Amino acid sequence: MLLSVVVLLILLAALGWLWMQLTVSPHHFPPLVPGFLHLIQDDLPCYLLKLTQKYGPLYRFHLGIRDVVVLNSKTAIEEAFVKKWMYFSGRPQTFAIRLVNKDGQDLSLGDYTPLWKAHRKLARFALLYAQNNLEPLIEQMIQDLCKSLLAHNGTPVNIYEEFLKFTCSIICFLSFGEKVSYSALFPSFNDCIEELLLAFDSWQVHILDILPFLRFFPNPGLRKLKKMIEKRDRIVQKQLRWHKETLVEGQTRDLTDYMLQKIREQGEGPDELSEGHVHMTLVDLFIGGTETTASTLTWIVAFLLHHPEIQRRLQEELDQELGPGFSGNPPNYGDRARFPLLNATIAEVLRLRPVAPLAIPHCTKQTSSLCGFDIPKNSIIIANIYAAHHDDSVWAQPYDFRPDRFLEPELSPVGIPFGCGPRTCLGERLARLEVFLVLAHVLQAFTLLPEGSHTLPSLKPVFGTNTKILDFLVRLQPREAEARVTTSGSSL
Repeated sequence: MLLSVVVLLILLAALGWLWMQLTVSPHHFPPLVPGFLHLIQDDLPCYLLKLTQKYGPLYRFHLGIRDVVVLNSKTAIEEAFVKKWMYFSGRPQTFAIRLVNKDGQDLSLGDYTPLWKAHRKLARFALLYAQNNLEPLIEQMIQDLCKSLLAHNGTPVNIYEEFLKFTCSIICFLSFGEKVSYSALFPSFNDCIEELLLAFDSWQVHILDILPFLRFFPNPGLRKLKKMIEKRDRIVQKQLRWHKETLVEGQTRDLTDYMLQKIREQGEGPDELSEGHVHMTLVDLFIGGTETTASTLTWIVAFLLHHPEIQRRLQEELDQELGPGFSGNPPNYGDRARFPLLNATIAEVLRLRPVAPLAIPHCTKQTSSLCGFDIPKNSIIIANIYAAHHDDSVWAQPYDFRPDRFLEPELSPVGIPFGCGPRTCLGERLARLEVFLVLAHVLQAFTLLPEGSHTLPSLKPVFGTNTKILDFLVRLQPREAEARVTTSGSSL
């Protein structure tokens, strides 16, 4: 079967090349990269960036009978999603996306329609409602996180797991209030989501968009994806049933209550939002608001272990403004302008390791143009955020960790780690709030040290839907203990 697929692809490529030689198009399309298997390459963002050396920052290739246009520069991405957003605001409804996108009701994967706009508005107001007075809750959860880290007594810790528990607790509380704790819901749900994303990223699933007839053959990857979708829906439905059974009119415990009440108020109809939209909003919150933020925090820790001089400068900045260690004043997100180096460090890590390196594909709703090229209707658009953040024509020494580049914002470019335009990440504000406060509290209370004297974490990204980091251990030395050691050493 595999040999037949290879032969068929070669034949299709030859026929495509022959067709281009025999026809002359009146359109000025982006350069075409030959081949059909680009989307199943390893380290895809890096691979797509490398193609710019030959084809320029904007090019296309074929995915079955459809064109995929790749944008590798911030200029092209902003032209498409900000200046011409009406033309580029759709989502491609590929086979895999239709499977995951429950009846077209997913907010992240849903196509741009009036109903989608109403869905995004509902989700946005629900998040705003739930985030009202959220900072005190986050501060309390961060204090619990620091106590948990302190309990390890300086022994090596898997910091990603600690951050993941924290971010999951936040999303659990926002979504389900005090009824559901992290330990009650998230471990099994997290495993389900991780396996679902792995199956979704699998070449066994992507190949079905290139060769649709393979959908009729046994496919372990597709079977796994369907199984994880069913498990995902069972877990969310259980929570929705409890909310509907215990919902009291006029009382709003969490954003699930908020959305269910708004849907009841609007009534039912084919062109109205339904419980399915609430269901998929909750799925998006857990996918987009847990691992992504935990990974960003873990990446920051990894870079600071490689650059202890930056960590020392960050602690000096925090000490100057708040006082040292656990005895210092707690940082406040509203005062974040007082911490320019901390903000610059976060911005630099988001540049180097953007949360979603290829964002989510867009689709052209109408024929348009981009950077002087004609872009046909129904083209799939991939925004390579990773490439835009490593463009050496924009960023000096783009692969180096240099937070100081952001200390003069009027001279430094601005990254787009959460996307841009009407489909920008809905949880950006929450993510920035969590990352700033967690990092400030942890650096105020601890000094981050590698597991061993010669053991530093790998900085090689593991690309998928999200930019992940390989697991590593870190020692967190309480700064009070550090101060006592310094003082006793001075008295000697």
